[in-house]
Amino acid sequence: MLPLVLTLLLPWVSAYIPERTEEKIIGGQTCVPHSQPWQAAQFVLKNFHCGVFLVSNQWALTAAHCNHWNLRVVLGKHNIYQEEPFQQSIRVKCRVTHPKYSSRNLKNDLMLLYLENLGNLTPQVGPIQLAEACATPRTACQVSGWGTISSPFVKYPSNLQCAEVSILSMAKCNKSLPLYGITPGVMCAGTERGGKDACPGDSGGPLVCNGTLQGIVSWGMERCGLARYHGVYTNLCLYRTWILKEMQKQKKQ
Repeated sequence: MLPLVLTLLLPWVSAYIPERTEEKIIGGQTCVPHSQPWQAAQFVLKNFHCGVFLVSNQWALTAAHCNHWNLRVVLGKHNIYQEEPFQQSIRVKCRVTHPKYSSRNLKNDLMLLYLENLGNLTPQVGPIQLAEACATPRTACQVSGWGTISSPFVKYPSNLQCAEVSILSMAKCNKSLPLYGITPGVMCAGTERGGKDACPGDSGGPLVCNGTLQGIVSWGMERCGLARYHGVYTNLCLYRTWILKEMQKQKKQ
């Protein structure tokens, strides 16, 4: 029997179906400090908002559902609550949400952020390369973020968390979340036994496979890390052309 939700239901979801929500890291461990130099944090005023990551010295990527008019990106973060010697805080000059993004079903859930100033590239701050080809099922990947480390009761960490997950086939992805209608442009990642997952607070963060960027944390279940329900990620190999085209547009302006 499917578990009951613990928070308000989306309008079109039955009371016996777990609610889908933004993502968080479950079953991971504290990352080696600055081992993910592309990882950054989005803030609205002084409040942590979402994950984000660098794809060049002036462009970052995140989930479209993390959109806000007053975003600031902080590079070189490890401890989310402390001022750190390597961090760089840069305001977002321009937000480019995918033109076909849907807030209803989180289809095309990606957004480019053009930073007001160039990031200073250092050993602690650097971009990650977009994957040229889609990852195959069972590919080992790593997801990172500052989302809650327990579920359903939240406990937010101070330091960046990393977890190892694997890509699922689309057949398994659809089977694990049949009631939500997996849309084109996403992929699922997790473990067969559960216990490792992204969860609320990790939205907008990177899924890295074989040293290249494959996905953005998009959505998952209210209860994270369940064996039968896997995290859903925007499948960036399918958006590579759009991303590069939009970045090139800004250069010409």
